[in-house]
Amino acid sequence: MAISTGSGGDDAPMSEINTTPLVDVMLVLLIIFLIAVPVVIQTIDLALPKVQFEPTTTKPENVSLSIKGGPDGCEVYWGLTRVNHGELLDRAVAKLKAEIDRQGGPNAAGLELPEVHIRGDINTPYRCIGGTIYTMQMAGFVKVGFISEPEPGSGTTRL
Repeated sequence: MAISTGSGGDDAPMSEINTTPLVDVMLVLLIIFLIAVPVVIQTIDLALPKVQFEPTTTKPENVSLSIKGGPDGCEVYWGLTRVNHGELLDRAVAKLKAEIDRQGGPNAAGLELPEVHIRGDINTPYRCIGGTIYTMQMAGFVKVGFISEPEPGSGTTRL
């Protein structure tokens, strides 16, 4: 602790706060976040169709699928994990069953089923997207929506 010699000659402790350690910690945290953010953001590179859109609300229980046509057929991704037709059906049935059980069972009042949000590459053949929709409907999902990218400068109008 620093002691100051005041004009009265009394030795009194200084009441100033040393902010240098705080600034050092904040700079270290800033550097850590600048390095960590690009690692956390991972997406699958897709060219989405350019259309007018209506904003959607994303809920954590919704299923996000990305679809694109590849040289060896259709590529379907559940989040960031590539799945085949059988795995997609198994995961979808398990997800829907878990969500229904979480809300109190199939006879619960006010049951809100999750939705499927599909991001399809613009060059994906229809059979890939149609097959995925069919699989999700077989699993029991009722609401299926498409995520698209709006034209630059176009806005949405609300009524």
